[in-house]
Amino acid sequence: MSAPGPAESTEARLLAIALRHFRRDGAARTTVVRIAEEAGMTHANVYRYFPSKAALGERIVGDWLRGIELKLADIVQAPDPADDKLERFLTLLARAYEEKAAGDPAIFAMFAEAAAQRTAQATRHRTRLRDLMRQVLEEGQSTRVFGGGEIKRLERLVLDVVHRFIDPQAVAQAVRQGRTRGDGSFDSRRDRVVRLLLRGLGGLRS
Repeated sequence: MSAPGPAESTEARLLAIALRHFRRDGAARTTVVRIAEEAGMTHANVYRYFPSKAALGERIVGDWLRGIELKLADIVQAPDPADDKLERFLTLLARAYEEKAAGDPAIFAMFAEAAAQRTAQATRHRTRLRDLMRQVLEEGQSTRVFGGGEIKRLERLVLDVVHRFIDPQAVAQAVRQGRTRGDGSFDSRRDRVVRLLLRGLGGLRS
């Protein structure tokens, strides 16, 4: 494997510095000037690699989102029954959001804000999730694990039922209020909801 070139290594260093600043100061207080100072370059030089502070944030959030999407794609491509896939899919997504909100709140807040504003990045992520989930639902129908009906209707049903566990704003609020642990935690409630959802999908008729 070849060593990274100068441009690649500089880009990675800027991302690492930006990540520290976003985590420490939040997106609003982070500046390209301070990132440049720590990197030992002018802010104009930073713009050679990233056109704005927003672009730095999008790259950091995007790298995290792509990691989730790859894991979800692995679930979709697995040889398991569709109901098992859907359960694992929803559980992984909900846990990934919750763990990020609890363990890396500044970066998750950037994602939640992007989702609220329906930015291009957040829209792409949501579209990717729906595309992957649709594959599981279509497989479930073809193997008669799930009942019939229009796929879009099933998608809406799933998203409506699990909304509070995968909506970024809802997850962030639950973490801030300490409602994700202990008796009646998000984990236990999510598991109950998903089990009921799977039971309902199995009994649907077109």
